[in-house]
Amino acid sequence: MSSLPPCPACNSAFTYEDGALLVCPECAHEWSPDAAPAQAAQRVWKDAHGNVLQDGDTVTLVKDLKVKGSSTAIKVGTKVKNIRLVEGDHDIDCKIDGFGAMQLKSEFVKKA
Repeated sequence: MSSLPPCPACNSAFTYEDGALLVCPECAHEWSPDAAPAQAAQRVWKDAHGNVLQDGDTVTLVKDLKVKGSSTAIKVGTKVKNIRLVEGDHDIDCKIDGFGAMQLKSEFVKKA
């Protein structure tokens, strides 16, 4: 019995042949068995103006941001040093003076 390769999208081992294609029953991904494996796409984080962000950058807020559980907001122009980029909805981990550790969305910052 021949061994089929795992799904390139979800890495499931339950792939099967359907005509000339291989199919994954778990994520419904279809691909050609003779196609070269796709390179994993690197995520690129961009600020509000389209500049590429990297770990360790300094950014500035472009909008007042309300903080849950606090009566104050983080004001426009607040500098945030040494950011760390992470996967998820709030894609920047940082520490803001006077507020502590926070997560921000990259759409509300600009590269300083």
